[in-house]
Amino acid sequence: MAAGSKLLGLLLCAWLPLSAAQAADVAAGKAKSMQCAVCHGPQGIAISPDAPNLAGQNPIYLVKALNDFKSGARKDETMSLMAASLSDADIENLAAFYASLGNKP
Repeated sequence: MAAGSKLLGLLLCAWLPLSAAQAADVAAGKAKSMQCAVCHGPQGIAISPDAPNLAGQNPIYLVKALNDFKSGARKDETMSLMAASLSDADIENLAAFYASLGNKP
């Protein structure tokens, strides 16, 4: 029974990122990403040396990071200002867009 529980847990973990990305609107995320492109680049490859690459990033991580910047749990003046105006749907859409780009060199 323990092996069955582990398998079920692994399947659930594999399914969650897919379902979150499928529920979001990648095209809307791409449109919203124009404000992010100044630092993170139009294809999620950072232009600014202080900004991370976002292309191919895990959407669950991106949603958490943006929500943390928005709530103040994570501190960065620029990101806090950018995240403050994002709706929950904007955050989900942005995460789906950047995840859809895949890892790029």
